[in-house]
Amino acid sequence: MDDTSVLYESDGRIATLTLNRPENRNSMTPDVMARFRACVARARAERELRCLVITGRGSSFCAGADFRAPSGPGAGAASGARAREGAPAAGEPARDAASPVLPHERSFASYEAFLDVTEVEVPTIAAMNGHAVGGGLGLALVCDLRVANRDARYGANFARLGFHSGMAVSYLLPRLVGVPHAVDLLLTGRLLSGSEAAAMGLVHEAVAADEVAAAARRRAEAIAEAAPLAVRGMKRSLYRGLGWDPREAAR
Repeated sequence: MDDTSVLYESDGRIATLTLNRPENRNSMTPDVMARFRACVARARAERELRCLVITGRGSSFCAGADFRAPSGPGAGAASGARAREGAPAAGEPARDAASPVLPHERSFASYEAFLDVTEVEVPTIAAMNGHAVGGGLGLALVCDLRVANRDARYGANFARLGFHSGMAVSYLLPRLVGVPHAVDLLLTGRLLSGSEAAAMGLVHEAVAADEVAAAARRRAEAIAEAAPLAVRGMKRSLYRGLGWDPREAAR
């Protein structure tokens, strides 16, 4: 595993996970996804951690799927995902090793690691340094809070590419911004600026590009100053009360 594709730093209370493939717009390549999963597991193991910030290096937060891969998004990853789980998903028939991987399984496997964010007990903040499109937007949506670059572009452009949305985006968007806005974004595939995203309620704050990291850090520090057990408990009860289950929606 390439341990430079995603960086992880922690001061004991606040950790930062940085997608580190700016030359590829931090897209969802197999090395990035494998390393991302390992970093999230590390954050979950830090018992004193109070907040996790997720960001990217360069002009993109995450560009979503890497369509330049020879066999398409997630090729070769589905078998690894099934091996980790040790059994077929609920409702899926068992298959032997020679069975073909279906397109929707390949798609799910290509971004499944991002859904691990939903299992982090402490609050998570997406510091959206740059553009976030498709699955990259989905990564931001599974975080608890979002700080955007007011001039960057964000959107769920699946319809323009001829795909159904992945990363549970069609499940998350209406719950975060309401059905009218979700219909607009999903059915047109249009991109919007960080400032527009803030006005819509898609992000909590939109600032200049060079202020995103500091703004996210301020929010993380405010969370870290609160009572940690109360924060974890409220996050758990909030989502449980909403029946929040992005992973099953994505599957």
